[in-house]
Amino acid sequence: MPQTSKHKNPPRGFRCLDLFAGAGGLSEGFRQAGFRTIAATDIDPSAGATYLHNHQKHGTRFVLGDISERSVKEELFDAVEGIELDAVIGGPPCQGFSQVRNHNRLINDPRNKLYRHYVSVIRTLRPRTFVMENVPGLENLGGGAVRAQILEDLAIDNEYRVECRVLDAAGFGVPQSRLRILFIGVRRDLELAPHFPESQFLGSLPYLERRPSGERWKYRHGKSSETVRSLAKLLDPSNSQLVTVEQAIGDLDWLTPNKKLVRKPSNEAIEYQSKALSAYQKARRAGSNALFNADVPSIREDTVLRLRSIPQGGNFRDLPEHLALRYLSEKKWGPELGRDTLSRKYFFAYRKLYPQHFSWTLNTKADCVFHYGKPRALTVREFARLHSFDDTYHFLAGDRHSRYRQVGNAVPPLFAKAIGETLAAILAHADKAKQLALAL
Repeated sequence: MPQTSKHKNPPRGFRCLDLFAGAGGLSEGFRQAGFRTIAATDIDPSAGATYLHNHQKHGTRFVLGDISERSVKEELFDAVEGIELDAVIGGPPCQGFSQVRNHNRLINDPRNKLYRHYVSVIRTLRPRTFVMENVPGLENLGGGAVRAQILEDLAIDNEYRVECRVLDAAGFGVPQSRLRILFIGVRRDLELAPHFPESQFLGSLPYLERRPSGERWKYRHGKSSETVRSLAKLLDPSNSQLVTVEQAIGDLDWLTPNKKLVRKPSNEAIEYQSKALSAYQKARRAGSNALFNADVPSIREDTVLRLRSIPQGGNFRDLPEHLALRYLSEKKWGPELGRDTLSRKYFFAYRKLYPQHFSWTLNTKADCVFHYGKPRALTVREFARLHSFDDTYHFLAGDRHSRYRQVGNAVPPLFAKAIGETLAAILAHADKAKQLALAL
C-alpha cells in the first residue's frame, strides 16, 4: 500500500494521531475542526485503502497493520518522532469488557489487547489530550466497574484528568440517533478539566410514538413541551442543527435497485438527477460534481412484499400475520431455523426509516434499515449521508459488505468535528494561559 512521505516538521497547528482509524471518520471530523492527523493506523486493508484515498492529500502517513505488532507501533512512533502531539484519538475494540468479574483487571484480559495498546501509546507519547470513543453500554457494564477501570487505566498514574460522558450524535447535526461514550483526558500540566461537546438539544430530542391505526399501526412524533422547539428545528429543511432522514437523502429518491444480483460494487460515478433540497444536502454535495457509491443492491421478492406493508418508522412487528411467515414463496433463503414465522431477531432486518425523523443507529449490514419511500435497501452513499460524510468522501475499496461495514464502523464526521472543536478549545485555552505566564 502506498504511503505518504514522512513529515517530521509539519506546520504548527493542532496535531493528532488516529488509532484504529478505519475508513477515517474521526480524522475527517478532526480535520474539519482544524487538526492535522500526522499518522493513522488500522488492520483492515480495505478500510486502510479508503483512508488513504481520502486523507493522503492532507499529508497523513497511514500505517497498515496490527498495532500489537512491534513493527507497526515502531512505524507510528517514527512518524511522530520529535512532535508533541496535541491529541491521540481512536476507539479500540473491547471484546473482553463484558466479562469483567470482581477485581479482574480489564487491561490484563488477552481479549482486550487492542485497548491495552491504546493505553500504552498514550503512556509512551504523552499527548496533551486524548479521546477514546466506544459503545454506550460501557457506562454501566459490570455495575459501573468497567467504566471505573477504564478511567483509572487512562489516568496513566494520575498524569491525566479523565472524564466520560454518553452523547447522541443526532444532537450535533448527524441525521442518525447514535449514542456513544467518550472518554476525554487532559494532561495535568495543562491545568484544565476535560470538557465535552455541548448541544442545546441533548435531553430534548424529538422521539417517535407507535400508535394503533384501525387494525394496523402507525408512527408519529410524540408531543411534549420539552421537544416542541427541537421538533420545529428538526422539520425545518433550511436548518442543519437537527437533520431528518429525508433532509439527508431525499435528493437520491430516484435511485433504483439492480434487477439482478450484482456482487461487485460499482466504482463508477453517475450524475445527480435532482437538486439539493435541504441545507444538509447542499453542505454534503459541496465540491462534488458526480455521485459515487450510488448503486442499489438487489432485493428479494419476499422483502419487497414485507416492506410495502410496514409503515414508515416500523419494523417486523408491524407486519400482518400472513406476511410474518418465514417464507412467502417457494424460494428458500437463509439457514433453516425450525420455525414457520419470523423471530424477534428480524427486528433489525425489516426496519423502514421514518422520513421526518433521525435514522436508527446504522450498523455494518446493508439491510439494517430500508428506504422510507421505496422497497429497497440504501446505497453506500446514502449510508454515508446518514453518517454525515460529504459526497466527496469516496468508498472505493473492498467488496460491497466491506463498504457498508466501513461506514457503519466509522465515527460520524460531524460528531467527530464537535469533539475536535472541544479539544481545540481546551488546547487553545492552555496555550493562551502559557503565553500569559511567559509574559509576566
